Amino acid sequence: MKNLIVSVFIISGIIAASSCGSRQQAKKGGLQGEISISGAFALYPLAVKWAEEFQNLHPGVRIDISAGGAGKGMTDVLANVVDLGMVSREIYPPETEKGAVAFAVAKDAVIATVNAQNPDLANLMKTGLTRDAAIKLWITGEYTTWGQITGTASTSAVHVYTRSDACGAAETWALWMGKKQEDLGGTGVFGDPGLATAVQKDVLAIGLNNIGYAYDETSRKPNPEMLPLPIDVNNNGKLDPEELFYDTKDSLITAIGEDRYPSPPARDLYLVSNGIPSNPAVVEFIRYVLTDGQKHNIPAGYISLSEEKLKKGLDLIEK
Repeated sequence: MKNLIVSVFIISGIIAASSCGSRQQAKKGGLQGEISISGAFALYPLAVKWAEEFQNLHPGVRIDISAGGAGKGMTDVLANVVDLGMVSREIYPPETEKGAVAFAVAKDAVIATVNAQNPDLANLMKTGLTRDAAIKLWITGEYTTWGQITGTASTSAVHVYTRSDACGAAETWALWMGKKQEDLGGTGVFGDPGLATAVQKDVLAIGLNNIGYAYDETSRKPNPEMLPLPIDVNNNGKLDPEELFYDTKDSLITAIGEDRYPSPPARDLYLVSNGIPSNPAVVEFIRYVLTDGQKHNIPAGYISLSEEKLKKGLDLIEK
C-alpha cells in the first residue's frame, strides 16, 4: 500500500483551575492530584469536556490529555506512561493479559465520507455504499471507478483513503468487512483530522471518519466540502427512507442508539487503565465519567451507554 502520510499535530492541553477561590478550595483538603490521558482521536473531544467539568468540581486536580490514536493510548497505558488510555475498539486478549482494564464510557460510529463535489454524488446518494462494495474498495481493490459502486457507466476514478496510524476507527471499519486494519488498502493518512482534510481536498476521495470529525460541532451539519456516504444496510442496491439519517449529527446519533446503523462500524469507546486504578484522582474521574459525566455524551455527539455497562465499570473501581 502506497502511503501518503499527512501529519496532524495535537497539542496536549493542560486544563487547570485558575480562579483564586478555586485555589483556596484546593488548599482546604479537596481532591488533588494529576491525571494523564492519551489515545483515540474518537474519544478526545468528549474526554476534554469531561476533564473541564471534573476540574470545575475538583480544582485541585490537573488533567493532561493528548490524542494520537487508540494504538498509542493502549501502548502508553500499558507502559505506565499515562494513567488512562483512550481506546476506540474492543480490547484484545493479549492486552488484558498484560493488565489492561477497560471501562466502557460512550458509543459512537465510523462512517464513510466523500467529497461534497464528487462528480457522481447524485447517484451515490441513491445507491449508498454496500458492504460488498466496501470490501472491493478497501480490501481487494477490485473497484477503481465510481461507476462500479453506483452501477452506472461513470469512469471517474475512486481515490481510496485509510488511516496510517494504529487506530480504533480503521480497525472497526475493517471489522465490519470481517478483516483487520492491516488488511485495508488505500492511501494512508495520519489521524482523524488529517483524513477528513484529505477527503475535503480530493473530489474523487472516499475515506472513513469518526462521526465527531465528519460533522461540524456548532451547526451539527456535515463539515464543509465533505459528506457522509450512507450505508445500504439491507443490501438492496438503493437507499430506502429508513436508511437516510445522515443529514445532521443528531439524526445519526439517534439511529446509532436505535441500532439502525450497523455495529460494527458502530462501537463502544473505552478508558483503559493498567490494572484497577489506585490513584484517588483517577478513581474519582472514572466514577464521574460513568455517572454525572454521561449527561455530556449526547450534546457532544456521542451516545450514552446502558445502565448495565455503566454499572459494570463502577463495580470494577469499587473492588
